[in-house]
Amino acid sequence: MSIAATQKRSFGAFLWDYLTTVDHKKIAHLYLFGGGFFFLLGGLEAVVIRIQLIKPENDFISAGFYNEMITMHGTTMIFLAAMPIIIGLMNAAMPLQIGARDVAFPFLNALSFWLFLFGGLLLNISWFTGAPDAGWTSYASLALDSPGHGIDFYIAGLQIAGAGTLMGGINFLATIVNMRAPGMTYMRMPLFTWATFITSVLILFAFPALTINLFLLMFDRMFGTAFFDVALGGNTIIYQHLFWIFGHPEVYILILPLFGLFSDVFSTFSKKRLFGYTAMVFATMLIAFLGFMVWAHHMFTVGLGPVANSIFAVGTMAIAVPTGIKIFNWLATMWGGSVRINTAMLWSLGFIPSFTIGGMTGVMLGSAVADYQYHDTYFVVAHFHYVIVGGTVFGIFAGLHYWWPLMFGRILHEGMGKLTFWTFFIGFHLTFFIQHFLGLMGMPRRYWVFLEDQGLDLGNFISTIGAFFMSFGVIVFLINIIYTAVKGEKASADPWDGRTLEWATASSPPPYYNFKQLPLTRGLDPLWIEKREGNGKMTPAEPLGDIHMPNGSFTPFLMSLGFFIAGFGFIYQTDNSLWHIALFGGMAFALGCMIYRSIKDDHGYYIPKAELEREAD
Repeated sequence: MSIAATQKRSFGAFLWDYLTTVDHKKIAHLYLFGGGFFFLLGGLEAVVIRIQLIKPENDFISAGFYNEMITMHGTTMIFLAAMPIIIGLMNAAMPLQIGARDVAFPFLNALSFWLFLFGGLLLNISWFTGAPDAGWTSYASLALDSPGHGIDFYIAGLQIAGAGTLMGGINFLATIVNMRAPGMTYMRMPLFTWATFITSVLILFAFPALTINLFLLMFDRMFGTAFFDVALGGNTIIYQHLFWIFGHPEVYILILPLFGLFSDVFSTFSKKRLFGYTAMVFATMLIAFLGFMVWAHHMFTVGLGPVANSIFAVGTMAIAVPTGIKIFNWLATMWGGSVRINTAMLWSLGFIPSFTIGGMTGVMLGSAVADYQYHDTYFVVAHFHYVIVGGTVFGIFAGLHYWWPLMFGRILHEGMGKLTFWTFFIGFHLTFFIQHFLGLMGMPRRYWVFLEDQGLDLGNFISTIGAFFMSFGVIVFLINIIYTAVKGEKASADPWDGRTLEWATASSPPPYYNFKQLPLTRGLDPLWIEKREGNGKMTPAEPLGDIHMPNGSFTPFLMSLGFFIAGFGFIYQTDNSLWHIALFGGMAFALGCMIYRSIKDDHGYYIPKAELEREAD
């Protein structure tokens, strides 16, 4: 056989492996590259927005296209970029941190990813037919009157992708409750695992509100109901309530996992146990609880009345307390520690002042009286980008540099990593800090153009230059990924001298079964305890024996493909009866996949003890 044929066959095997995998580590790769693709797409949309606003009365893009850009930028970044990348990090690290061999439901894990990917692709296909244009919140007052099918793509795409996220949250909850290694009590779990657990609870309770809202909006647009249509007796404010009952916990779904990650990074690179571990756990719980109590602070100006506004204002400011506990505990963890500054630590250090500024402006917006001045101005845009970019995106970059050896067996280049950090960090503050002042000067958000002689020219120009700096940083990171894959330094099993169980496997990346023998956890930072006592590796909690593993399956891909096809049928079913074939055909195909999965006997397979002993030799 020729070399070309051998390479072709090996690529086919590689592709089939990822199309059928149920291994949490490979699904993490899929989430990272799927979310990374949408991150680049959302970033490109952001750059187009900033170019349009680089000077007064610019005509770089049309007003209608600008509305599509701001809608797709926000929707893509939140639903299709930040969340999937975070779920990818959860998949990569959480099962290893609790000493498990996989997640509780590997098949469901694969289905979660493919639903997300097909939902995201369905939403972005709308670029070729007319994208949604009612903002990332898609308020009913605009969405009901939006022409074309852009909003229908928004509804169908988010429903499919959201179902995948909901399944992922349930899966992670089941994994943490049931699959912790012997000795891994709840109060010995790393903060990232705690944050994954609490975030999964948020997903479980928040996403149904979004699902219901999108269904009601779909019924209004497609079937003539009147849930939100004021002319027919509906109420558009109900849409806002339902959206923000999901939308505010969503902010914490995006940031809490990174809070947990930062805790692990600070502890590892300060060579110290996390300061105030118990307080950090309960602060995370309190943030999650209060996150459900404050949704109406997005609605201070809709006329809820002074009592409701006051209650939600007080609740909003209360969140600053557990968040402050975290900030001071991170600083106390570094205090007196043997701090090592590398790229992961730089992103974590840059997060603290950036996110703190976002928190301060959040408290300002939480004042109902002052919010009448800030509302719907660029002050709000600056605030939530300081939280989402200064918190979530910084955390994602920290996590990628920290766990890249765990996921891919190589260490990202430090020089390029630091260049990425400094250009992105400087660009971020150039872009968004000045927007606080643009907002206070009266510049409204979502406007296509601004006029001359309003004092807004310089601020917008600086903001756009900052966006180019951020773009340069992302390009350097992409170059870093390619360079590392080709020439990068190969990582040992424990490249950072870690403290938690993900660094206790036999190699980086770990073998497909994770642990030959489940590790015995003897306290917080279990690997560090074993190192301190001179063991160097974890004490096994079980004798060496056969390991049960799940079989791969192509069914999750096919099932998601069925829903993808049915999505087109939903969108176009009012245009032509032929689309009913896609609707019912896609649903029947997905249902057939479900029935096949239900009746098929699939008991997995066993890795025999003898094979494991040979690998040890």
